[in-house]
Amino acid sequence: MVSARGNPPLKPDDITWLRRDGFGLDTAAVTRYRDLGRSGLLDAQLADRINDPLPPPITSLINGYQAIATPPQQLLMELDAAQQHIKTMPDGPDQVAAKKNLQDMGNQLQQQSQQAEMLQAVYGPNQLKEQLVWFWLNHFSVYAPKGRVRWELGDYTQNAIRPHALGKFRDLVMATLESPAMLEFLDNNQNAKGHVNENYARELMELHTLGVGSGYSQQDVQQLALILSGVGIAPTNGKPEKFNPKMAPLVVRNGLFEFNPQRHDFSDKVFLGHTIKGSGFDEVTQAVDLIVQQPACAEFISRQLAEYFVSDNPSPALVKKMAHTFQRSGGDIAKVMRTMIESRDWLAGDHQTLDNRKFDDPMRFVTSSVRLAFDGKPIANALPLVYWPLDGASWSSSGQLAKRFDIARAIGNGNNQLFTPAGSTARGAGFPMLTTRLYYDAIEPYLSPATHDALAKANSQQEWNSFLLASPDINYR
Repeated sequence: MVSARGNPPLKPDDITWLRRDGFGLDTAAVTRYRDLGRSGLLDAQLADRINDPLPPPITSLINGYQAIATPPQQLLMELDAAQQHIKTMPDGPDQVAAKKNLQDMGNQLQQQSQQAEMLQAVYGPNQLKEQLVWFWLNHFSVYAPKGRVRWELGDYTQNAIRPHALGKFRDLVMATLESPAMLEFLDNNQNAKGHVNENYARELMELHTLGVGSGYSQQDVQQLALILSGVGIAPTNGKPEKFNPKMAPLVVRNGLFEFNPQRHDFSDKVFLGHTIKGSGFDEVTQAVDLIVQQPACAEFISRQLAEYFVSDNPSPALVKKMAHTFQRSGGDIAKVMRTMIESRDWLAGDHQTLDNRKFDDPMRFVTSSVRLAFDGKPIANALPLVYWPLDGASWSSSGQLAKRFDIARAIGNGNNQLFTPAGSTARGAGFPMLTTRLYYDAIEPYLSPATHDALAKANSQQEWNSFLLASPDINYR
């Protein structure tokens, strides 16, 4: 027996592997899997060697976003100038309008950052990396509406998270620690000697690295907050900073990141049982090294990864293996991922009964539906992708299945504006044709009887598309 393309048919575990490896299926993913083989594809992904360019129209869309194309320093300087100008305006309609314009600008930058990430998730050739970028964005999450975070979000995604998604966990922690978006969100920009703010220190250990109940104390939080004093964002008002001769050599600058020694507490600290001498920014690197070397960090990160990729309740044996790899490799994310993907847990479960299958979160559902429906065809407008709610909280009610079906119907019948350029009133492409070679090769043979029955009752191609995209077979992996 051969597939519609003349290739040997993919087996059920091939489909399971691919659906867990990326955001669903498209022809390019199946072709690459056939060409490289399972181990070859995994090797190339983990080594970050799959760097085919995005479709030119998608690249043009992303490069046209101000949130991506404009350096963050310039965005913040323009924001600061606009805020200063508003302060000089008299109360009245003009000032109200200026404030609204500035808020609209921030909202637009936030949407552009989100659109760029969704486009990369849909069209990125290294689907394993794309999943990791999304995972780390949620793990090291920031709240866009707070302060200036909307102006910093594009830089955070593209320059702090994405380049380190497959690297050493320690480097990823440091990249987020030096990111203006993180420092703004968790108030470390306000953390200074004599005015200590513990927010980031607490979240860094509790949510980012060690987890709740992992053995650190409130004393450790307080000491880490002192270590992080002076870690902040460089001024964007255009005025030069003045440092006394003793402190000037200790200043650390990296883009918008600044370690200001004049705001730092130089006392000696005892953190996680180790003495850290007051020395400046080196205290920060020592503290991060201590944190990521803790067995609790290896276990916490391994469990988080396994819960996202494999099962809501991963086996203790799998987490233990991954944690062992984490510690042995110095927190090498790619090696931890290999341990997970090459384990028997990766392919465990029954596709027909959905036992031990992961239910797709909203972002995975939207991304995989678009990938399957349009199969590499470049869309012209990514705004609908971020208008559909992608956070779990929006889908936690009893009506979440209805919401999934609404989105499946919007994609399946073509009534979604994805192919209508922003600002245009012209109707774009019509509904997609999902009865393709990809469908007959990689989806139809493994559909459940219930889904087959539902599809047989569809009254049109559009309805058929909607039924397929909303089916449990597509919503579970």
